Amino acid sequence: MSLNFLNISLRSKICLVCATLIMLSFFVVKTLLLMEVFDYSEFTNWYEYLSVILFMPPFFTVVSEFLSKAKKEVAVKADLESLLNESCLVSKADARGKITYVNDKFVEISKYSREELIGQDHVLLNSGVQDKQFWVDMYKTVLRDKQIWNKFVTNVDKHGKHYIVNSWIIAHFDEKDKLRGFTSVRQDVTELVNTLEAIKQKDVYLEHAAKIIRHDMHSGINTYLPRGIKSLKRRLNDEQIKKLRIQAPLQLIQDGLHHAQKVYAGVYEFTNLVKHNAQMSKQACDIKFILEDYLRLTAYKNQVILDDNLPKDLHVNEALFCTALDNLIRNGLKYNDSKTKYVKIYSEFKQGQQYLCIEDNGRGMSQEEFEVLSKPYQRKEGQKEEGTGLGLNICIEILKEHGFEIISNKLDVGTKITVKI
Repeated sequence: MSLNFLNISLRSKICLVCATLIMLSFFVVKTLLLMEVFDYSEFTNWYEYLSVILFMPPFFTVVSEFLSKAKKEVAVKADLESLLNESCLVSKADARGKITYVNDKFVEISKYSREELIGQDHVLLNSGVQDKQFWVDMYKTVLRDKQIWNKFVTNVDKHGKHYIVNSWIIAHFDEKDKLRGFTSVRQDVTELVNTLEAIKQKDVYLEHAAKIIRHDMHSGINTYLPRGIKSLKRRLNDEQIKKLRIQAPLQLIQDGLHHAQKVYAGVYEFTNLVKHNAQMSKQACDIKFILEDYLRLTAYKNQVILDDNLPKDLHVNEALFCTALDNLIRNGLKYNDSKTKYVKIYSEFKQGQQYLCIEDNGRGMSQEEFEVLSKPYQRKEGQKEEGTGLGLNICIEILKEHGFEIISNKLDVGTKITVKI
């Protein structure tokens, strides 16, 4: 006989077997005495007495454990009921659907008193948002299929204000399969649903804004300005340009346009990610080449040291990747009190893994500071330099979108940003 079905300790199982054997032997001996198979004697009297004495310790050991477990189960059940009552709206109804019980949370959210609710139908809370078929499906689920029904429901409180609950309803049946009543558990999700709706609406606005920016910036930067410069150069020959002394301004306009086109390419890719299921386009790039091209028009290009061992065919989105690294470069130069400011970009290999390192000789930033300042609109206390606190956050998001991991280490002098690529 297996005792695995009993949820008791091994000690109690052994005691139960011993108590059972003692009691069986007692009944066998008593039966034989009653059948006059043998006569009563001093031995049989002592045997009966000792059987009772020996039976009691193992029996009470088992009973004690069962009582202890039952007490714990009652306590756990009470804790669960307390948790349920604190977090959810609970109600019970009879077979006719009349409310027989509501907890405090139900009263609080519905704004009805307990006396006003008991004996009423749940139709009292019906907002009319759900149609008749919605409730027909609910009754089919709990009565015909005998399953738990779960849906979001918009109810209305005593003052006519809508609230949204995530509802679970179950029907109870007796041993003859007769309906006894219903239990409903609801969680108030009004604030959550409203927040999600607000986020969804903001996403729509953001997508529209992205479309406008991409369209209008494209027209200006990639169409009108290039055509205007070409038209101007067609109308002025080299001698006229020299005579008017507009070589430098014209070159500045061309360089500015070139830089704006690169910035626009990054904006285009970034706003493209707003679309649902959008994926960032990547291609194999020579990192030193694309960074040199990106930085060549900046005022700080001579303060950036690009190592020759940078990856030659790293798959990145050129515009966004350069934007992210440019932000790290500018931070390394901006938050820097050294007389000879510089930023070095080089590769490292550790255990077969390649890392891209951006090292400066500035004030230094630990990983803890890096994580804080990576959040939107975060700036260091007492920081004298101007800024919005968004640049580093955007930079991190771009590198994460590439699947790269970023770590910041504070050096004796400066900061070393390590990007696992």
